[in-house]
This record gives sequence, C-alpha cells and structure tokens, in this order.
Amino acid sequence: MQQFVEFIGNHPILATIWVVLFLWLIYSTINSKLSPIKELGTHAVTLLMNRSDAIILDIRQQADFKKGHILGAKTLTQEQINKADFKSLEKYKSTPIVVVCAMGVSARRTASQLLKDGFSQVSVLKGGMNTWNAEGLPVKK
Repeated sequence: MQQFVEFIGNHPILATIWVVLFLWLIYSTINSKLSPIKELGTHAVTLLMNRSDAIILDIRQQADFKKGHILGAKTLTQEQINKADFKSLEKYKSTPIVVVCAMGVSARRTASQLLKDGFSQVSVLKGGMNTWNAEGLPVKK
C-alpha cells in the first residue's frame, strides 16, 4: 500500500489518467446496460432478419454501401440522418430495425434518433460491417 501511495505522489498525472479511464469504463458499462438500444451480434441479427423480417439500415457512405452491404439493407444519406429525416422508414415503425455502420460506433447515434422519432424496436450491429465481413457473411455488391 505504501508503494501505491508513493507511486501516486510521484506520478500524479498518470494516476489521474488511470482514475479517469476507470471512471469512464464504469460509466460506459452502466450506460450500455441501461440503454434501450441493444447491440446485437451477427448471429442474433441473422435470426432477427429471418424470423422477424427485421429491416437493416446501413448508414455508411453511399460509396461504401455500393461496395458491399447486407442483403436487403436500406440506406439513408448522411443528410437525411443529420436532419433526422426518416420518412422513407415510416411504415417500419413497429418492425425491428438494425442500424449498421462501419464499426458499430456511429450507429448508436442514429439508433437514438430513431427511438426519439417513435421507432419501437431499434438495435445496432455490434462491430458493424467490419464484423459482418470478418465472419464471412454474405454481402450484395
């Protein structure tokens, strides 16, 4: 314990960084557990697509979408996302929607917008298209 206190005394900036990182880890863990937006793995997404006719919403750039996307995926332009213009999805308000981006990070923001706009079953593909491609799952080009 004495060495620990001595380390903190000798390296206050490093100790502060460790405390901040630890608190951020706790915050993000709690936040993800309490969030209404669930992260689904590729297996869960394929089951949702096959059993519940889930809609896949790919929010990547149009060029990336054209290079390869999940079969049957719909896309929105960045402009539509920024304006929260989800008119093209209105008929799917009660249908499961899985938002897909490149790595699974920006999809959460769009999923939150969809929830605020009244969509009831919104989730995110964990790891995004990178995970989908890494697992060798089918894409349409």
